[in-house]
Amino acid sequence: MRILIVEDDAALARGIVALLRAAGHAVDHVATGEDALMVAADEAYALVVLDVGLPDIDGFSVLQTLRRQGNRVPVMMLTARDALDDRVRGLDLGADDYLRKPFAPEELEARIRALGRRRGGDPTPELVVGALVLDRSRGAARVGERPLDLRRREWAVLDALATRAGQIVPRETLQSEVFGYDEPVGPNAIEVNITRLRGKLSPDGPAIRTVRGVGYMLDAH
Repeated sequence: MRILIVEDDAALARGIVALLRAAGHAVDHVATGEDALMVAADEAYALVVLDVGLPDIDGFSVLQTLRRQGNRVPVMMLTARDALDDRVRGLDLGADDYLRKPFAPEELEARIRALGRRRGGDPTPELVVGALVLDRSRGAARVGERPLDLRRREWAVLDALATRAGQIVPRETLQSEVFGYDEPVGPNAIEVNITRLRGKLSPDGPAIRTVRGVGYMLDAH
C-alpha cells in the first residue's frame, strides 16, 4: 500500500517508515499538518497514519479538513493522550482506528493490514489467484505448496497485481504504490521486478502479461 505517515517525532517516524517499508509498503513521511494536507491533495494514499499532537495544526484539524474536502482515505490516529474524549472525538470526525503511544510494532502492522483489507473489501488476510496464494498476515507467498522467496519490492508489485487480478494495472499506478516519493526510482525499476516475478511464478503460477504502453495484468486463472 501507499501510506502517508504524519508524525513530528523524527525518531519515531524513522522507525515507522523503516518498519512499513520492510513490510513491502511504499511510505511517505511529513512532519506537519499543513504538509500532510498538501501531499494528500496530490497523492492517492491507501492509508494515513496521523499523529494528533503536531506542531502547527493538530491531527483532529487535519482529519476534519480531509473529510470536509471529500477525502475518504482510511486514517489511523496516533496519540500519547489517554483521554476517552480525545478518542471519541477522533472517531466522530471520521478516523478509522486509534492507536495509543507507545505501541508495539507488531500491533501497528496488524492494524494497518486490517485497515488495508477493509479498504479493499477483502475480509480475509489470504488472497488467492489460481495456484498463487498471498498470505498478507505473514507476508508470505506460495504457488501451490511451493514457497516464493520474494524481495520487499517484488512482494509489493505482486500484491498490487493480485489485488486487481484480471485487470490492467498502469505502470504509473504500480510505481506510486511501490515507491515513496523520497525513494530513488530507476527508469526500469518496475520492469526489473516484473521480470524477477515472472521467473519465480513460472512454470505453475499465474502469468504476468505486458500491455504495451499501458501496464501489466496478472492472469486471474
